[in-house]
Amino acid sequence: MTMSALGEPCVLLKLGEVVLKGRNRELFEMRLRANIKAALKDYPVDIRQRHGVIALFLPAGTGVEVAEAVARRVSEVPGLVLIHLAWRVPKDPESVTKAALELVRDTDEVARKARFAVRSRRRDKRFPLRSIELDRLVGGAINDTYGLPVDLSDPELRVNIEVDRDEVFLFTDGRPGQGGLPVGSSGRALALLSGGIDSPVAAYRMMRRGLRVDFLHFSGIPYTTSESIYKAYALVRNLDRFQGKSRLWVVPFGKAQQSIRNSGHDRLAVIAQRRLMLKTAEEVARRIHAEALVTGDSLGQVSSQTLTNITAQDHAVDLPILRPLIGLDKTEIMAEARRIGTLEISELPDEDCCTVLAPRSAETRAKIEDLKQIEKRLDAEDLASQLADSIRPYKLDA
Repeated sequence: MTMSALGEPCVLLKLGEVVLKGRNRELFEMRLRANIKAALKDYPVDIRQRHGVIALFLPAGTGVEVAEAVARRVSEVPGLVLIHLAWRVPKDPESVTKAALELVRDTDEVARKARFAVRSRRRDKRFPLRSIELDRLVGGAINDTYGLPVDLSDPELRVNIEVDRDEVFLFTDGRPGQGGLPVGSSGRALALLSGGIDSPVAAYRMMRRGLRVDFLHFSGIPYTTSESIYKAYALVRNLDRFQGKSRLWVVPFGKAQQSIRNSGHDRLAVIAQRRLMLKTAEEVARRIHAEALVTGDSLGQVSSQTLTNITAQDHAVDLPILRPLIGLDKTEIMAEARRIGTLEISELPDEDCCTVLAPRSAETRAKIEDLKQIEKRLDAEDLASQLADSIRPYKLDA
């Protein structure tokens, strides 16, 4: 690519749901810009917002490789729907046309004689050509130079031109963003993170709804090894790229599990230990000022995840329990885990605290009164407080 014709590389970010927020929109946009700045702390970018588009300007002379790295990194920030590697060119029709020809020249579409269209948007009405006139000028030059056929209804190649206040932006296709809302715009939640496939996806989904998510992992220590902790740590490291500054705590839960198993209600052990986990998580959430708990429950996915049992779990705590996967099947959850990069980690072998001491068969219609009797013998409220006292923080590497 000829830098003199294409000008300087930059990155354009298109907002999604944020633009629908009415009077609160400015607060969401401020949070989004702060998240972008934090994600790009290693890059010297100038962040500017105009008309629902955020432009990331790089220092003069920056190579396209750096711009591409910025685009990849910011594509992981929730709240954005499209990320375009763009080029800034002077605001005159001749410069725009030359840059568009240069932009198209090395694309695969030229070799394939692909159908194309030019889409212009004139934000600055002082520009001498209207949008349709600019489309015709640039489109005609591309057609004459490369012989590409025009297709305005279903083009294979789109050349986008946006005339802004100080410059013109040119770009072709973009990479998809995460969508959703900026992390931190909806509050804070605590996710119960196992080493499995579901809970990381549930945490990610709540990040996309604007929640800042902290993580609580229950280890079977001393009856299991530390493998599940390593997996939890790896999962949080992976998920951290969507929000930054993630926090992980680990609860040594093995002895509490054994006490539940020794209570004499083998079929209720799964639900009883789940309620104790929630009670412990609620106590931790209170200490870190989280407003909700997040779990990876999916209705009917395993025998214990019946509506009756889920209701019995809700009854254990006062905080709301968010279950973003409740209506998804395993195939859908695995597809999302694969997309966000957690599936490979989740499939690593480990000794999970929820399975090592699990009974051969679990109750599918647990009665709350029976569970309360178990908790009374265990003094569950006090035990949950003790477990919360025993949590160990795990810092992510910078």
